[in-house]
This record gives sequence, C-alpha cells and structure tokens, in this order.
Amino acid sequence: MIHNAPDELLTLLQENAPDSTLPVPALRQGFSDLYKEMQQESLSSSDYQIEKVPLRDGAVGYWITLSEVMSDRVILFFHGGGFTLGSTDDHLGLCVRLARASRARVFSVDYRLAPEHTFPAPVNDAVTAWKYLIAKGFLPHHILPVGISAGGNLVLGLLLTLRDGGMRLPAAGILMSPAVDLLFSGESVTKNAGRDWITAGRLQSIRRTYLGGRDPNHPLASPTHARLAGLPRLYIQAGTHELLLSDIGKFVDKARWAGVPVQVELWEGMFHCWQIFADEVPEGEEAIDHAGKFAESVLLR
Repeated sequence: MIHNAPDELLTLLQENAPDSTLPVPALRQGFSDLYKEMQQESLSSSDYQIEKVPLRDGAVGYWITLSEVMSDRVILFFHGGGFTLGSTDDHLGLCVRLARASRARVFSVDYRLAPEHTFPAPVNDAVTAWKYLIAKGFLPHHILPVGISAGGNLVLGLLLTLRDGGMRLPAAGILMSPAVDLLFSGESVTKNAGRDWITAGRLQSIRRTYLGGRDPNHPLASPTHARLAGLPRLYIQAGTHELLLSDIGKFVDKARWAGVPVQVELWEGMFHCWQIFADEVPEGEEAIDHAGKFAESVLLR
C-alpha cells in the first residue's frame, strides 16, 4: 500500500509510464506487470471464476463471475492501454471490483492490438463481442458496455455501429477516462502536463500506431467527430488532472447538444485511469462503487 497517495502513486506511475521507444513485446510486458502489481489486493481478497471464450478473428472474451452476481446481467468490458497494450489479465482487479459493485457478470474482451491490427479492428471486435452475447440469449438492456481509456473509445464505437446498423442498443454505456478524440488537441494536454502520468508524446504515439495513417477525424476513431444523436444514456468519469480532460468536456457538450443524456463525474486531483489503482487510492474504489451503482440501476430495469 502506498502511504502518501495519490502523489506518491503518481510519481511511481510517471517513472514507469509506457516508453513508446521500446520494442512492442517489452512495452506490453512492462505495462502488464505494473497494472497487475497494482491490483493484487483486489484479487487476493476475492473469490471469482474466469472462463475463456474464443471469438472471431483472434479476439478472445473472458467471463468473470462472482457468486453474488445476477447471471443474466452482463458488463461488457473493454480494457485500456492505448489500443497497443493491455488485456483482461492486467485489468482483472478492476473487472472483479466492477462485478461486485454492479452485481453482474463481466465479459471482458481481449480485442486485437496495434501495430499488428490497426483501426478499425478493435471496433470490429467490440461489435463481435456484442453479437456473441446477443446470440447467447442476453437481452440488449441486460448488457452494459463499460470501457476505460481506449476501452471507452471502443464503447462509443460499438454504440455508433449498432445505431447506424439499425440494431438494438443497450440502455446505457459507461466511460472511464475515455479517449474520445485522437487528435488530442484539448488545452488540458498542455495544462495538465506533469499532473498526469500519460504524456503528450505517448498520445501522439497512440494515434500514429493505432490509426496506421488513417484519418483521426473518422467518427469511429474519434467519436467527438461523429453524429451523436440517438445514442443511449452515457455515464462518464474523468479526473481533473487528466491530459484528456478538455477532450472529454468537448465530447460531453456535443453529446448533450445532440440530445444524449450524459451524466458526468469529475474527480478532483485524479489522473488518467485512477480506477485501476483502487488498491492504492480510495478515490479509485469510490469511483468503481459509483459506476457499479449506476450499472446496477440500469441493468435492473
């Protein structure tokens, strides 16, 4: 346990932030090791079951189940990592906490990663996971997409694809520290430099690697530039020290103007993806609890 959180934790994260100059395997391993180390307490104190499910095109899903959850309610979870890093394995503590807080099963998707698989492969994998759950008999209003960072982007990409395809939508979506505009042009990228553990250089690397030369204004890459009318209710969490704060604010304004019901929670002094570090900062545990209560209220309808 870090004793002077969040300042000491922020320093630790900054010192171990992803270094995009490293080879991809080393970059992924370092990210995974850091995230798993930060979630050990969540897992050691939890009784859960995990089941692997192959999807299509190399994507994989994982059922994460606790004894106290409702078996017909599902959190469809998409991990973070800038579209190049991350997995269910290194977000497992967050998944377990979300399952407990929402009293629902979690279906976490290991979508394909860049540079091996660039945009729109992860969006397609999100849609594949949704269709898998529907084919298994789950009702759309009993599935709640949840994503953190890049995963939040994929939640929006999924919702936009379902809407444009005339498919039934879930009742809501949850976005934690979402990447909503891959231009990363918001003023907080500069103003919050040093207050977050993500850097402007890392954001530029994410855009370059994930898009592979494609237009960052594409609506499924940067949902801020999409037509947002017709999306379901959105619940968004953001920290005031995030580099992405201004981009998130711009997206919220545009969504509300389009008639989308948006509930936003701003967490004072919090940095990118602080929910992952719930073992270390009480604000992480509180944020997950808030998201879980929202999820439960939606899924019970």
